Amino acid sequence: MSSSPALTPSRWTRPLQVLTALCSVVFLIGTTLQNFVVVDVALIETMMTQAGGADPGGEAPGFTTGFRIVGCLYMLGNALGILAFWLRSRWLFWVVLAVNLTQGLGFAMIPSQMWTAVIERYGVPGILPSAVTDGGAALLAAVLIGTLVRYRRPWALLPARTDAATTKASVG
Repeated sequence: MSSSPALTPSRWTRPLQVLTALCSVVFLIGTTLQNFVVVDVALIETMMTQAGGADPGGEAPGFTTGFRIVGCLYMLGNALGILAFWLRSRWLFWVVLAVNLTQGLGFAMIPSQMWTAVIERYGVPGILPSAVTDGGAALLAAVLIGTLVRYRRPWALLPARTDAATTKASVG
């Protein structure tokens, strides 16, 4: 049974943690606004009508509930990302990456009629919470993947130098 190698922070570990935590705060606020301020049953009904739904009035309440459940899961995921201020555990990195990868696909996953309905009702400010959250999540996911590729470990961690490696490096 092998143990995990000891890891030490690189110069990018702490900035990556702070960036992740700050983005998570912003994304939590944006997701909450989108979930409970922008989207309501009437907006979903308008979206379904524009999409040619057979019974928008009957289907909108259930769709809205499902939409909000998914939104609450993302709110939970974003809230967990705030822990990056204090933690740099592997599980947290992978949760944050999964949340941001999928949240970054929001514009592609949500029907285009949703954006039309939001703009008709609220104007451009109505799409800002989702634009900032989804676009920002895609960018954060790209940064996390970039550091994962570069360092081959979550949180831009490096293998700790052992005494033998340090001695060999200083002698050679």
